[in-house]
Amino acid sequence: MKTIYNDLLSLINADSIKTNEPLSNYTYTKTGGNGDFVITPKTYQEVQNVYKYSLEYNIPITILGNGSNLIVKDGGIRGLVLILTEMNNIYLLDKKIKAQSGASIIEVSGFALKSSLTGLEFACGIPGSIGGALYMNAGAYGGIVSDVLQEALVLDTNGDFLTLSKDEMELDYRKSSIAQNGYLVLEATFGLTPGNFNEIKTKMDELTFQRESKQPLEYPSCGSVFKRPPGYFAGKLIQDSGLQGKQIGGAQVSTKHAGFIVNVGSASASDYLELISHIQNTVKTKFDVDLEPEVIIIGED
Repeated sequence: MKTIYNDLLSLINADSIKTNEPLSNYTYTKTGGNGDFVITPKTYQEVQNVYKYSLEYNIPITILGNGSNLIVKDGGIRGLVLILTEMNNIYLLDKKIKAQSGASIIEVSGFALKSSLTGLEFACGIPGSIGGALYMNAGAYGGIVSDVLQEALVLDTNGDFLTLSKDEMELDYRKSSIAQNGYLVLEATFGLTPGNFNEIKTKMDELTFQRESKQPLEYPSCGSVFKRPPGYFAGKLIQDSGLQGKQIGGAQVSTKHAGFIVNVGSASASDYLELISHIQNTVKTKFDVDLEPEVIIIGED
């Protein structure tokens, strides 16, 4: 451990390295065990340095965005954990917006509004980072990242910089070549359209009202837990299975929206995982539908 720490000090500032750090500090569910080394780089070069170091010495490395669509198991994560939220700059280039991977997609949507650019209104309530949004091809309220994404700067699995076109990212429902190939997103470019500030704001206000009135934002959660099964809505299946309000430990199927599992009091990751499994088994028994998690589950038991 000490050798790795000293090696990291040659690659990145000491204030960007934490050891044996609770990952519950970084996840929206407020659950998760400790990470051996939690690193918050501030530049692309620092990311590359740490990534190539992990390859050279065969040290496991895990990339976290802002932890909004994530469950980290109670055993935590071994090796290096890169958290990219310090890389959060957003730039305007004519009708394009460039955003670093750690920027919140909500903030990018707000930046588009201030610039009177339309196309990212749908993202005004998505709680993920840009990196996570590309990884999952995030969407909401009839819009999806692939509608406006033009290109991305990533690190490939050799730790080299690579620019991907939209086509090369192979974006589909909650899928991308970024996820399939294990790339690390550094920056995204969105192509938007000039619009009317007041019209854009009105649309975003409407979507924000819908979100706040329907989603259980008063509790920690990982957002929508399951992908939408073909021909169904996951929340409706869970509700019709009589599971709304079902609780295991501190994890509860939200009484406001059955598609969410909320932390109503000191939930563990194990509580979440047990409840997810119970939901899947119940829905399968009642409706013969397989619910596939949308939330990403990582770490050790």
